[in-house]
Amino acid sequence: MSVLKFIEIDHFELCSGRNISLRLSYQVFGKPLGNNPIVLVNHALTGNSQITGKNGWWNDIVGKDKVIDTDIYTVLAFNVPGNGFGGLEESFLEYYKEFTARDVARIFSEGLNRLKINDLYAIVGASVGGGITWELAALRPNLAEYVIPIATDWKSTDWVIGNCFIQDEILNHSSQPLFDARLHAMTFYRTPESFASKFKREKQRKDAFKIETWLEHHGEKLEGRFELSAYKMMNQILKTIDITQGRGTFTEVAKHIASHIHIITINSDLLFKSDENWNTFVELKSAKENVTIGELKSNDGHDAFLIEYQQLIKLLKPVFNLKLKKHDNDTSCHIRNW
Repeated sequence: MSVLKFIEIDHFELCSGRNISLRLSYQVFGKPLGNNPIVLVNHALTGNSQITGKNGWWNDIVGKDKVIDTDIYTVLAFNVPGNGFGGLEESFLEYYKEFTARDVARIFSEGLNRLKINDLYAIVGASVGGGITWELAALRPNLAEYVIPIATDWKSTDWVIGNCFIQDEILNHSSQPLFDARLHAMTFYRTPESFASKFKREKQRKDAFKIETWLEHHGEKLEGRFELSAYKMMNQILKTIDITQGRGTFTEVAKHIASHIHIITINSDLLFKSDENWNTFVELKSAKENVTIGELKSNDGHDAFLIEYQQLIKLLKPVFNLKLKKHDNDTSCHIRNW
């Protein structure tokens, strides 16, 4: 069981100019911080630093004998400040709209500095966590050997911003904000094809279709485990991804990222469209050699990164297939070629 640990950060200045103090929480899984390659995992909107083990939200990907093998790697995960995990009550609510994805990347960077981590094997993140991954790569272009943004993009498009705006309006004006916001979110996390295949216009009971009771279930489930302030904060971060702000064009910024960028997109994603990711790949490939892209095939839309684990494993394997190799006169194991 990985213990939740804390880093006190005083006098941190947001991009807005506001000065704050905060406690950055994190967990470490697998090998202890030291000589093994480190993988930083950035969580999605309702996720947290508990990426594996009991209640781990990414157990199919991270763990012993999994594609990100905790017998080989040190796996580190920070919590986005204000995400409510671990009983932390941050006083961010009154000015949550001043936070950006870049601020979170800067806070994570400070956390790495405090932990004396200067090199990462990989940064991995999905959805909003993938946006933070892009931001951290742009902020520290020599930090990681691999950068793996999943079901995301380097910017929040007008479509993403618009949906986040609707989410924020619901969160601030509904009489049951978490429930109602989650119902709306589930409609763009999935697809019409996914719903048609799953529910077939069938009724659960006389007065309700299966799709309606399924949505109600997800609304109630989130109400039971998530805080309103955390949803507002994470939705705000999702809305503000943009590695080019104040820096130049996408190509000008991204070509300086030394890391191998391995984009993973989803063919049916309605939130972060696959076409946007392919455009990103083509544009960046003209200026940078070490860029690759893989695509999950699914009818389940944005949520496919939480559903299509076997496909995701295949797309991650080429990056994480490091083998332990023993020296002839040494019984300890060492990682080679990273």
